[in-house]
Amino acid sequence: QVQLVESGGGLVQPGGSQRLSCVASESIFSFNHMGWYHQAPGKQRELVAGITNGGITNYADSVKGRFTISTDNAKNTVYLQMNSLKPDDTGVYYCKFSRWFPTTYDYWGQGTQVTVSS
Repeated sequence: QVQLVESGGGLVQPGGSQRLSCVASESIFSFNHMGWYHQAPGKQRELVAGITNGGITNYADSVKGRFTISTDNAKNTVYLQMNSLKPDDTGVYYCKFSRWFPTTYDYWGQGTQVTVSS
């Protein structure tokens, strides 16, 4: 069973930066897509950044220019660098790794809390 462990959450002031990490128990080459999701209090979980195993990235409009997703294949890790943080970025961040073949299967991390507040 694949395990994903997130870290890097915490309290940060508006305008500050934070880097989240998601470490997989298997090589990330085996996944077709890796993403970071944000769940604000009382709202649904939404994709904020994703990357394919070919390196193609996509971002939610709300984070474009502020967040960057990247990978370290040697460490089986996906990062989310968050800059210029806003109070609306507050919430729990989850990583999700997906395999598409032979059928789609998703693996979720446990989530890490990010609070943007002065």
